[in-house]
Amino acid sequence: MSGPNRGMRRQQAAQTEAELQAAAIRVFERKGYLNTKITDITAEAGRATGSFYKHFASKEKLLEALLSSLLAESDATVTAAGPSHPDDFRERDAVRWHVATFVRSFREHRTVMIALQQAAIVDETFARRQQEMFEPDLEHLAGHLAQLELSVDPVLAASLMTGLMWSFASTWWNPAVRQDLSEDAMTDALAAFVHGGLLGLTVS
Repeated sequence: MSGPNRGMRRQQAAQTEAELQAAAIRVFERKGYLNTKITDITAEAGRATGSFYKHFASKEKLLEALLSSLLAESDATVTAAGPSHPDDFRERDAVRWHVATFVRSFREHRTVMIALQQAAIVDETFARRQQEMFEPDLEHLAGHLAQLELSVDPVLAASLMTGLMWSFASTWWNPAVRQDLSEDAMTDALAAFVHGGLLGLTVS
């Protein structure tokens, strides 16, 4: 196959993958991840069902691709902030910066974040894969926490922090509950709670 044709095929494949992912997010939003079938996704994308398997081995692999894109976006945010982004968690502003970054990402990708939670509950293999993919971010956060004299392992503290943020954000931005908490209010409340909790874990 000649170079131009190969490049065109790759471009078409990338476009189809993007369309399937976008369609999946729309269907997840309407039906929830667990109730979504592959045929729902292909119908939404206007594609034949067989075309799905040319790009993704399963619905879980499509969700993994969505997570990969989300993590890449998160890495870009940290990179854009530069090496001087606040990392002294003794200061509430440093905690707030990280909380705000998470909250903003959760709001923008709420459907995918909730799908990740649902998939992890019913599929142990996916739960382990998700944990592996989140591990670099967890280690990054643990690196900041290691600067504190904590009474617990920094990775454990990072897990507690991220678990709290996930739980709080998924509760308050669930369509089934009230929606009157602003992003700033959510960020301020989480930052204050996390900061206080971390200080409570420091060795006196």
